[in-house]
Formats: sequence, C-alpha cells, structure tokens
Amino acid sequence: MDKKGRLPDPSSAEHPDALRVWLRLRTCTQLIENQIRAGLRDRFGSTLPRFDFLAQLAGAPDGLKMNELSRRLMVTGGNVTGVTDQLVCESLVERVAVPGDRRACRIKLTAKGREQLSEMASEHEAWVADAFTGLSTKDIASLQRLLSRLSASACPAPRT
Repeated sequence: MDKKGRLPDPSSAEHPDALRVWLRLRTCTQLIENQIRAGLRDRFGSTLPRFDFLAQLAGAPDGLKMNELSRRLMVTGGNVTGVTDQLVCESLVERVAVPGDRRACRIKLTAKGREQLSEMASEHEAWVADAFTGLSTKDIASLQRLLSRLSASACPAPRT
C-alpha cells in the first residue's frame, strides 16, 4: 500500500506476475467455494462451515474436544459452540463426557450425522470435480505439482 492506503497497480508493481497469479488463485478459490456453498444450501439446507465441522468429526471416531475443533477449523470457541448447539438439536452430533474432566466433552458424529455427511461429501466431491472439467488430467497434475512447489516456498521450513 502506498502512503494514502491505496493498493499498488499490479502492472506497476515490482512483482506483477506473482501478484496477478495470487489474485487469480483467490478468484478461482472464491468461484469454486461459491458453487459449493450454493450446492450445500440448495441441496441440503446447510452451509460450508457446517460441512467442514462434520467432516472434521468424521476423521475422529472418538470425537474431538471443542478446543481441538476450534483449532482445526481455525475459528473461535464461540463459533464451535454455536454450531455444536445447532447440530446437537438436529441429532447430527452428540456431546460425550470426558472421563476425569467434568468441564470437557467430546463432540461425536451420530449415525444420522454420518449418513448426512456421507451424502454431502459425495455431492461436494462431484462439485469440486465439475469445477476442474475444463482441465485435462495432465493439466491437473501440473497444477498440483506447481501448487505443491508454491506451498513449499510460501511456508519454508524453519531455519536451524
């Protein structure tokens, strides 16, 4: 940003190509997420955060503590509590006491929650695949390789 708080013109920036790619990545992510959000809303009356919440629990058969869910979902504890309350009311998850810790509980998927998540995950996968139909198998492999390299350069290993 300049001294007046304005973003630089990408064409005049020191690294215009990198900035353009970054903006294109964000745009593509938003477009795909918007399609997924619309699909979850229209098909299941659900939201992407609820889907992500249920998906995290699917990978933890013994359930997760609230703070673990909060960390994994990168949201506040209050957000996790609110979504948990809603999903408990819908019988999609349950709270299970943690032996030896009266204050803690684990959140687990119910059978109904697993069933609904299974349906949603199947559709979710199809929606993501649909977003990539304009790319060949070779294009997708190249994109995966390039994004892996970008990830490694964006988050380098700590120096020792």
